[in-house]
Amino acid sequence: MEGAQSIDSDSRPKMVESAPYPRRRVKLSTVLLHANIIFFCLIIVLPIAWVILMSIKSIPDTYTGRLWPKTFDFTHYGYVFEKMPNVLQNFANSIIVTFSTVAITCVIAILAGYALVHLKLPGRVLVIGLLVASLFFPTRIVSLIGIFQIQSAVGLLNTRAGIILPYVTLNLALSILIMRGVFEQISHEIVDAARIDGASSWRTLWQIMVPLAVNGVIVLIIVNFVTAWGEYLLAYTLTNDQSVRTLPVVLATVTGGFGEWAWPRIAAVYIMAILPGILGFAIAQQWYMKGMSQGALKF
Repeated sequence: MEGAQSIDSDSRPKMVESAPYPRRRVKLSTVLLHANIIFFCLIIVLPIAWVILMSIKSIPDTYTGRLWPKTFDFTHYGYVFEKMPNVLQNFANSIIVTFSTVAITCVIAILAGYALVHLKLPGRVLVIGLLVASLFFPTRIVSLIGIFQIQSAVGLLNTRAGIILPYVTLNLALSILIMRGVFEQISHEIVDAARIDGASSWRTLWQIMVPLAVNGVIVLIIVNFVTAWGEYLLAYTLTNDQSVRTLPVVLATVTGGFGEWAWPRIAAVYIMAILPGILGFAIAQQWYMKGMSQGALKF
């Protein structure tokens, strides 16, 4: 029996101890990279968090200097909608100006980008060179006086159209180059096949090319939306009527204090101003990144 027990004990499989995994050494460059990313994220996030907390503080709590609200007051947003109709008008102006700018710029950029890539145009290289050269000049500042004089001569001061047209003009060069980079990533054989099948250039563009370039179009929409929504200098220069001004101009010119423009109400208007852009980018971010990788920056 003792021999059997010794045999059984010897025949049992022995557990093999696994060797400990070697510790993975973290490179100093990786640590510095992540620290840099976190630092710049905090620079962006902390001011926004501070404004959000400001917008839900009571007015007496605003002047205590505490970061966290002692009492939460969400009535400031309702006050903006109910008691500040001028702000809603300015908000509507921003929406109209921005969406009109985006729509007009995108249509022109799509047509021009397609023509520069897939149509045989004389002087195409010269046009591309001029578009690229215009990006190296501070056009928005240099042309400010000229834009004002032209708008005054044609009677477009203090009008939405007087803001939309300069926005379209100043964003057009970059927008055309973006769409040119996107269309260059689409094979020319697709266009040639459509022409052999009898499709016109117009039908080829809108029914074949634009669906293939939809990610680049989303990049174009976001770039123009951000530029037009937050623009201040032109909107301030070309308007002096409060009812025509856009929301960034109003926010930059108000004086905080008591009454209608108390600090929590200014913060609430500020949140209203940045919310559309944040929501839009959050919804379209995956198409935006695809468009960036598919040629939107390869011009």
